Amino acid sequence: MDSPLRSFASLYSTTFLMVLAAGLLTTYLGLSLTTMQVPQIWIGGMMSAYYIGLVCGSKVGHKLIAQVGHIRAFVACAGIVTASALGHALIDNLTIWLVLRLAVGMGMMCQYMVLESWLNEQAENSQRGTVFASYMIVSYLGLMAGQGAISLYPDLGIEPLLLIAICFALCIVPISITRRIHPEPLTPAPLQMGLYWKRAPQALTTIALGSMIVGCFYGLAPSYATAKGIDPEHVALYMSCTIFAGLLAQWPMGKLSDIISRSLLIRINCTLLGVIVLIITVVPFHSVYSLILTSLFGILAFTLYPLATALANSRVDQHERVGLSATILVTFGIGASIGPLVASGLMQVLGDQMLYGFMAMCSFTLLVRLLWINLRQKAEQTATGDYIMAGGDLVSSPLAASFDPRVDIEMVNEQMINPAEDAFDSVPDPTDDELEDADEQASYNTAYASVVNDDNLGHEELDDEDVDNEIGRR
Repeated sequence: MDSPLRSFASLYSTTFLMVLAAGLLTTYLGLSLTTMQVPQIWIGGMMSAYYIGLVCGSKVGHKLIAQVGHIRAFVACAGIVTASALGHALIDNLTIWLVLRLAVGMGMMCQYMVLESWLNEQAENSQRGTVFASYMIVSYLGLMAGQGAISLYPDLGIEPLLLIAICFALCIVPISITRRIHPEPLTPAPLQMGLYWKRAPQALTTIALGSMIVGCFYGLAPSYATAKGIDPEHVALYMSCTIFAGLLAQWPMGKLSDIISRSLLIRINCTLLGVIVLIITVVPFHSVYSLILTSLFGILAFTLYPLATALANSRVDQHERVGLSATILVTFGIGASIGPLVASGLMQVLGDQMLYGFMAMCSFTLLVRLLWINLRQKAEQTATGDYIMAGGDLVSSPLAASFDPRVDIEMVNEQMINPAEDAFDSVPDPTDDELEDADEQASYNTAYASVVNDDNLGHEELDDEDVDNEIGRR
């Protein structure tokens, strides 16, 4: 059996080049806008436009792949993304840049859908975990390479955009000449977000607020570091340290989540994350200590999403996981688009430190929300635990009433022997033979009640034969 790296080498190569270009473009735009001294709200809006494009692209990309196939859809979107990236070099209008950023987000979402659906379909069950772990490692390495590439062009001229366009163009080559079997066309998956929010509220809340934090970091951390007087080379180091720490934390955090409850681990994670970002907000920036703090930030922030995804998947059945994946994707995109916009507004009004101040608010808000949801779920489990379903014929028997402590036994016996008259209002008129049998039965019931309630026999243990003999004697 071939190793996943060899089997999916073309897809991994495409992923590396694509993510490298995307990471380099994000950092380049953040640094360029800061150098241009535009308001922080524009920087946040530029990053939010990308994530809005991701959300919109999930719908557009699905239809496109279904109509023309995976490779054609990938090539078409790669062309749009390449042209959009080069458009930043031709036009300085910020409004046009927002549109271009939106187009990049939509195109890249389609590319991600092609790669991940291809891997998901053709990965064997025995290698599925290794295949996707390798995919995530390649993605992180691409992000780190993109951050490092910006240090080659400290002047932030047109060269980074040319390198971005080259990488976006080259990522078409491996997937176009692959000899792997093309995947089947995508099938529509209904999006029922309300259903999944009820099934996994803790997980999706974590994804919503955690995506705000991650979106703020990717979009605004280069601007924050530049405002602190760091040159582009050290900005690349700052970003790379954070991403590399997040990469190293994936495997041990995954193993830890198999030992400790994931919901508890998420609460511990966001508590520590809130403390870390609060320290970064309050403590003055230092060239050495900042790298340590941002590495700790990367360990905690970049593991929230996989922990929440694992928790969400443990709450649904197998056939519901496609819809859950779509819900997670939309939730992440919405959160990541809102976060940079809000954080940039706070930075413009209250200063650059509010980037991490906003992250601290998100972390502690997430903690409070998770604690509240957890307490509510425990209360619901306690309330429903008092109700025990009964089984067997006893449920439909009148004798079941005798097990209810709220029912008077004497009243039950009286009503069973002498039922209320209105209980038989709907019964049809009996025949003469039935009336005769009923009279005999009524006489027997009267005698039976007399024997049972007799003062001389009331305290004795009588069986049916004794009662019959007594009735015959009387």
